[in-house]
Amino acid sequence: MTTFAELGVDQDIVDALASRGIVDAFPIQEQTIPISMPGQDVIGQAKTGTGKTFGFGIPLVQRLGPNPEHGVKALIVVPTRELATQVYEDLDLLTSGRSTHVVAIYGGKAYEGQIEQLKAGAQIVVGTPGRLIDLVGQRLLDLSSATEVVLDEADKMLDLGFLSDIEKIFLKVAPKRHTQLFSATMPGPIVALARRFMSNPIHMRASDPDEGLTQANIKHIVYRAHQLDKDEVIGRMLQATDRGKTVIFTRTKRAAQRLVDELSDRGFNVGGVHGDMGQEQRERSMAAFKAGKRDVMVATDVAARGIDVNDVTLVINHTIPDDEKTYLHRVGRTGRAGRTGTAVTFVDWADLHKWVLINRALDFGQPEPVETYSTSPHLYTDLNIPEGTKGRIATAPRKKEEDKKPAERARRRRPSSAERAATAEEAPSADGQGTHDGQGKEHRDGSSGTPSRRRRRRRRPSGGTPQVSG
Repeated sequence: MTTFAELGVDQDIVDALASRGIVDAFPIQEQTIPISMPGQDVIGQAKTGTGKTFGFGIPLVQRLGPNPEHGVKALIVVPTRELATQVYEDLDLLTSGRSTHVVAIYGGKAYEGQIEQLKAGAQIVVGTPGRLIDLVGQRLLDLSSATEVVLDEADKMLDLGFLSDIEKIFLKVAPKRHTQLFSATMPGPIVALARRFMSNPIHMRASDPDEGLTQANIKHIVYRAHQLDKDEVIGRMLQATDRGKTVIFTRTKRAAQRLVDELSDRGFNVGGVHGDMGQEQRERSMAAFKAGKRDVMVATDVAARGIDVNDVTLVINHTIPDDEKTYLHRVGRTGRAGRTGTAVTFVDWADLHKWVLINRALDFGQPEPVETYSTSPHLYTDLNIPEGTKGRIATAPRKKEEDKKPAERARRRRPSSAERAATAEEAPSADGQGTHDGQGKEHRDGSSGTPSRRRRRRRRPSGGTPQVSG
């Protein structure tokens, strides 16, 4: 292994990394940092979780110098809000010994704080395409002096339909620039983009020739499971011996929230990240997961590339991904930074055709998933689950009355009209005391609010004064 100091990285950056226990460079960092540092355009390709952020971040920070002038000098474009937060945190670490300031710009949060940091002179911007173009259009963000440009997770940009936005952003940065493009896969449109906006880039690919398309340090398990049994299976898997942090992926945000509620009810410490949550909620949930306050995270694919937590030991695909690229990005949440991990995928009977395609593309050699139920003996041996384990923690606290959902309270049987009438007859009533008939509002004077008799006016005698009955 090569240390960052041996790669010629400045001492303050080496010290910042060492404070987090990061001393040796990963292969993609070892290959790209020496080439990128002098200003050579680089295309870096490596599997997710292998250190691409420091691979482009270290040359970028070092090239700006220890005391860069105020104003945006570097731009890092990322596809999702979660990834923007992750990259911001890594760049904030790299610049901790310098006067360089980093700002994260993405949707779902108020403009004011981001604009204030730009006006204060932040030199590095990490942002998503939509918010970047928005601020540029309002002339609140000037990219004309950005001489360091990074496009991170370029293949995800393609999947999300951001390529036209990326082209607009490239037209706003300095024409003479140092450009880095990093991605796990390199489809044709991304290669074409690189040729158009990069200057003679060197393509560096870090991989183990014996590894194949998937990481060798991840154990892949595929089960053909019944939809109604999945929650019980997951509950037992979460009690496996030596299980660390766990990420569970679902196809829809509704399925994600339902699973969060179900696992919470079963006694597990679980959080969620999905599209029905506000940005602040998502960030709080992710922060709690990273800090270890929660050890299970249920997420949709929108968060797949933003979960950068080194101690995730288990990834569960509650629903099978649509293709092999999504599969790789999901399971890449475990086995990060050289650690080992396990990925379990549930395949419904109706989705077997999807697994056939993924199996063929990734050369798994498992065309037929093993039929598995919560009582299957191989489930316990595959995942090292203690015998007799059930899918619910025995010490799970029961919900208090006030914690029950409104939907649960609404399901209670309402009293019939006859029961309400009987209750009203039995209720004591006295002059001057409030009464309630179960249907209207209570009145302090003791009446129900509906007079028992209405005053009726007699017809006016012709030519006379009207008389009112008393």
